[in-house]
Amino acid sequence: MSRLQTFSLAVLLYLGSVACTPAPSTPTPSSTPTPSPTPGPVHTPVPTLTATPTPAPTPTPTLVPTPTRSPTPIPSPSPTPSVGPSPSPTTPVPSIQVVAQGLDVPWSMAFAPDGRLFFTERPGRVRVVQDDRLLSRPWAQLEVAQEGEAGLLGLALSPDFPRTGYVYVYYTYRDRSGRLWNRVSRLRDEGGQGTGEEVVLDGIPGAGIHDGGRIRFGPDAKLYVTTGDAASSSLAQDLNSLAGKILRLNPDGSIPQDNPFPGSPVYSYGHRNPQGLDWRPGAGTLVAVEHGPSAHDEVNVVVPGGNYGWPLVSGERTATGLISPLLETGEDTWAPSGASFYSGDLFPQWRGDLFIAALRGQHLHRLRLDPSDTAVVEDEVLFPGELGRLRDVVVGPDGALYLATSNRDGRGSPRPSDDRILRVAPDR
Repeated sequence: MSRLQTFSLAVLLYLGSVACTPAPSTPTPSSTPTPSPTPGPVHTPVPTLTATPTPAPTPTPTLVPTPTRSPTPIPSPSPTPSVGPSPSPTTPVPSIQVVAQGLDVPWSMAFAPDGRLFFTERPGRVRVVQDDRLLSRPWAQLEVAQEGEAGLLGLALSPDFPRTGYVYVYYTYRDRSGRLWNRVSRLRDEGGQGTGEEVVLDGIPGAGIHDGGRIRFGPDAKLYVTTGDAASSSLAQDLNSLAGKILRLNPDGSIPQDNPFPGSPVYSYGHRNPQGLDWRPGAGTLVAVEHGPSAHDEVNVVVPGGNYGWPLVSGERTATGLISPLLETGEDTWAPSGASFYSGDLFPQWRGDLFIAALRGQHLHRLRLDPSDTAVVEDEVLFPGELGRLRDVVVGPDGALYLATSNRDGRGSPRPSDDRILRVAPDR
């Protein structure tokens, strides 16, 4: 065979092999009780400040047709944990680090200016993580009534904490007759221990369910308190009751002169069981999340004097004079608890987004609001089914997200290391 024939045959064999090689497949992208009586005596030497509201009469709402808009479906957690969120190409992959473990139902977290992380455990302990280490001795031990959802719940640090050392707590107790109540107290940080409890507000109806319990200072340096309906839904519409409300107080427990109802701590009403609230950075919009009845959980923009409908309506049902939710979950149940707007630098693409810790939903939810705070424009589920029930989410001074699990609250499936506080940061 000539050299030219040999070359031609080699070319033909090469072209034939190329034609027979299958083209690479294109990967398919993954889809992203009764009216409240006078409360029992306060078992503390400090005088109790009990609100005496003087409300205007509550108008009778007129029901209007239910809107036809369907809620955005939210996937239920899979029994087999997934590998986590699928970030976009510009989103750093989040990693999870354990800050503390073996905890007993942590409920609320807050960072001090000196970097200490304060948190509550529902049986009555306030504890501290300092220099990345969980201190074995509780900062404070309170006598609480731990029954069902009740116990030591919310925690907030005074805006002037470096000067006063005040740490505020919300907890359930029993009076001498055995009835459950909730109160807000404050303790002072002295030598790394909580001392000198002072009652700030008392007379909040309590129960084994629907105790609310989130407390937080707003940009106006006022203390905001969420309360549940204490398993008596009619109290949410009763302006003479502190149940089913968002309350607003001066730091000493007195009533701000600019509250919507003169002489009353009530800021908004008609709430079932709100457990999270925060203010949108820059805009100052107050957003609260609350548990609905068998799904229909809500995200609400809260305005002074607003009536959010419970028990007259829930979810997207509305009526004249009532405020509809910014978002409701339809037939899906998130059981939203702690909520925080992201204001850090580690995840710049999430700055200004609202993060919600979901208990029954077993995920961290991210929402982005439009500039007018009237619509949700982005909606993402993070860590579905991976961490179990989530009770709280806060932004740390380092820009990381901190999560508290609630798998030992009687409704979860605890791992040997539960409960835990976790740090979410980019995987560098």
